[in-house]
Amino acid sequence: MPESPAPLQPVLPRAEVQLGLDTFGDVTVDDSGAPRTYGQVLREVVEQGVLADEVGVDAFGIGEHHRDDYAVSSPELVLAAIASRTRRMLLGTAVTVLSSDDPVRVYEKAATLDGLSGGRAEVTLGRGSFTESFPLFGFRLADYERLFSEKLGLFAALRSEGAVTWQGSVRGPLQGAHVYPKTEAGTVRTWVGVGGSPESVVRAAQHGIPMMLAVIGGAAARFAPYADLYRRALAELGLPELPVGVHAPGFVADTDAQARELMFPHFKANRDRIGAERGWGPTSRAQFDAEADEGAVFAGSPETVARKVADTVRTLGLSRFDLKYSNGPMPHGQLMRAVELYGTQVVPRVRELLA
Repeated sequence: MPESPAPLQPVLPRAEVQLGLDTFGDVTVDDSGAPRTYGQVLREVVEQGVLADEVGVDAFGIGEHHRDDYAVSSPELVLAAIASRTRRMLLGTAVTVLSSDDPVRVYEKAATLDGLSGGRAEVTLGRGSFTESFPLFGFRLADYERLFSEKLGLFAALRSEGAVTWQGSVRGPLQGAHVYPKTEAGTVRTWVGVGGSPESVVRAAQHGIPMMLAVIGGAAARFAPYADLYRRALAELGLPELPVGVHAPGFVADTDAQARELMFPHFKANRDRIGAERGWGPTSRAQFDAEADEGAVFAGSPETVARKVADTVRTLGLSRFDLKYSNGPMPHGQLMRAVELYGTQVVPRVRELLA
């Protein structure tokens, strides 16, 4: 394996597991089923983030999309709005589609958010499971792998916040370039989002960047080989163990039955639309219930969700767990209740179970 720089952010002890929430800013409906405007959804995402900070959530992530069923194409702007009204919670992207963006601009925006938030910014870098941004910004899908590999290498170099000299094939070279603003901590917290490719796992280790696993189907245990591979790769590179996190869908309500009844129709609407585009069959209630029982859907009462989160943390040796609490067009009121329950009941109960 190629030589890797030492990691630039502190290793988080597993005893201090961070428990976060993620949203993609799905276009929601009101209580009558009428779609909300994009502006209404954006303002409601800010309210959800502010509530998450108030109830004790450790981190809040917002994803990037460029299609009509999501309202957020610029997570950093929404996170900046949340930063102005919060004080303690980490604020990050979930994910930034680095392949169709410029690493210099990504770092500049992350560093700006870091300054505005008092050092609370994070960025999770991914290749993107949706491809709309590629033609939108003039990139070829044929270059999918090369775009991410080269741009991740440049971003890793920028994390030192020193002079950067770099040359590749996907953008112009840099010669002794500095990127501004500089952060007060000397770097921006960074994760690499991994969907299950061994090559992506090893690449994250080679750059000395913590890994965020997207667990969106199947039991957490099936991802244990990826966590083990990441740690073996770090060891072979002579690097200390770095944080491993998980991002997974779910929903918290007062009871198990209520959580499933509220989540399923919106989860199905979202999955079936994507499935129609990608050749999947419709999502059945039996499939949903199976994922909620033993798989990747963390839906239920606070006690049920907390126990499943704690089991996942133990199984994979996690330093971070993020629940993607928004699922298709779920109304804002339901999402606010889920955020409240997660912060006030799930987070403290997970800590009890892991103590």
